[in-house]
Amino acid sequence: MRVGVVGAGFIGETHVAAWMAEGARVTVHDVDRARAIALAERHGASVAASLDELVDRTTVVDVCTPTHLHAAVAIAAAGAGRHVICEKPIARTLADAEAMVAAARRHGVRLFAAHVVRFFPEYVAARKAVLDGAIGEPAVLRLTRASFRPRQPAGHWFFDHARSGGIVLDLMIHDLDFARWIAGDVVAVHCRSAGVVRPEVGVDHAVALLTHRSGAISHVSASWGYAPPTFRTAFEIAGSHGLIEHDSDLTSPVAPSLLEASAAGAVTAMADTGLAGDPFRLELAEFARAIRDGIEPRVSAIDGVEALRLALAADESARTGRVVRLPREEA
Repeated sequence: MRVGVVGAGFIGETHVAAWMAEGARVTVHDVDRARAIALAERHGASVAASLDELVDRTTVVDVCTPTHLHAAVAIAAAGAGRHVICEKPIARTLADAEAMVAAARRHGVRLFAAHVVRFFPEYVAARKAVLDGAIGEPAVLRLTRASFRPRQPAGHWFFDHARSGGIVLDLMIHDLDFARWIAGDVVAVHCRSAGVVRPEVGVDHAVALLTHRSGAISHVSASWGYAPPTFRTAFEIAGSHGLIEHDSDLTSPVAPSLLEASAAGAVTAMADTGLAGDPFRLELAEFARAIRDGIEPRVSAIDGVEALRLALAADESARTGRVVRLPREEA
């Protein structure tokens, strides 16, 4: 597979490494040519001087640019008949995301949203347990993702809310997507953000309450309030017959989990390194199989649009102080 990765930042390098491990022929493009060359040399990839050149040399375009540029790159690639993989969030606005979906349909190519948490073994195991009925109907989800403030210089696009969407679109969106994956459609979102109330402090922490159509409630928190190199994830899924728990402080955040039901009916996470795998490589390999074999991957472009819809609703709620009601999702 000939893959073009657009964007040579952190996530671009992560995707290049995963594609190379999958045996793909990778071409890199970035507006900073020196950065693209350095990335390509580290991994044995090639470099394209322009987006047009990259598109000409590839069959799949993997969009790893700043968020506000996703749509322009994806639409151009789809227009040239290239399949598109787009790092989350799928776009900065719903209008852009919907235009990307429309372009892919119009030109007959596949569009994938790279929500990698769906490929982390502990999250996969938790969903399987829910689908298998291990805890009955999910009723309450408590999801946490906590880290330090990104190490970017002042003025970087990442800290420009208009371009990045801030902590909700970058960090919280992982667990918003997971909540929807577990408990289904969301009808209302209420959110508070420290970064909205006190932007001058330089620390952000957001908490959202989701009401699912099923009646389930999700508590979702995302934090940039820790010292480096902290990165912690945790979740609890309480159902009518049991509980699933995971905490990366107790097991590695990328370690797989086996779920064992106790006599009391609770379900707990148990580490098993034999199932370990790079979630980014698993994600891209599944997208590659979808392109080659026509299968439906576990995360679709529509999933990316709906995750964005939730994130934008949470962001709007944080900025207005109001509960945001969501329309019924379309098939």
